[in-house]
Order: sequence, then structure tokens, then C-alpha cells
Amino acid sequence: MPSPVFNKMNTVFIRVSHLKTSVKLLNQEYKMSEVKNPVYNLKIDGETGLTLDAGPEGKEKQIAVSLHPIFNFHTEDIKEAYEFVRGLHYTIDSPITSFEDFSFFTIKDPDGHVVMICTG
Repeated sequence: MPSPVFNKMNTVFIRVSHLKTSVKLLNQEYKMSEVKNPVYNLKIDGETGLTLDAGPEGKEKQIAVSLHPIFNFHTEDIKEAYEFVRGLHYTIDSPITSFEDFSFFTIKDPDGHVVMICTG
């Protein structure tokens, strides 16, 4: 019997404590009035979605931070991306590391999640 579970990643959920702060990384156009608890779906190119999840209103937020990136954002220009994120005052977790075919650096979002930004 073939599996009813597809070989396709649909949506990544990231638990955050403050939606309005977390939405700013991708510098997308959005109306702050549309950023409402408990979730906000970022506009992502491609099939896989990204949902920021603040959890139910009035409940204490339990944020379990991964020490390692669980996904990455793509860039064509690693140095420009680094300067952009630095200008947003995100914590730079690792400097730019370059290999022959790709480069990357990691940041920490406002909740401490490690996010990788890379080329290639």
C-alpha cells in the first residue's frame, strides 16, 4: 500500500513569544493590524509555508529553542544579507562561513531560535 503521507514539506511552524517583532526579518510589506495572535503566515516564495505561532492568548508561552538551525532562508548575496540583518539588530550567532559552492551565517531571532541564511 502506498503511503498517504506525501514526500512534501508543507509548513514550518516556529513558536514565538512576540509576533510583531518576529515578522520584521523578511522586510515584507504587511499591515501591523493583520498581525494578530495566535498565528501569522509569512508570505514565502515556493511551496513550503512558514507560520509564526504565538500560541493561545492568555496562556504562558513555552518556547523551546533549538541550539541548531531547523531551516534556512536563501540569499543570492551573503554579505548584503549579513549587513541587512545586522541593521535590524538581530543577534549574529556565527560569522559568514564560505565554501567553494555556498556561504552561510546564523542569527538568533528574538526568541533565541537559530536561523541560517545561506547561498547555494
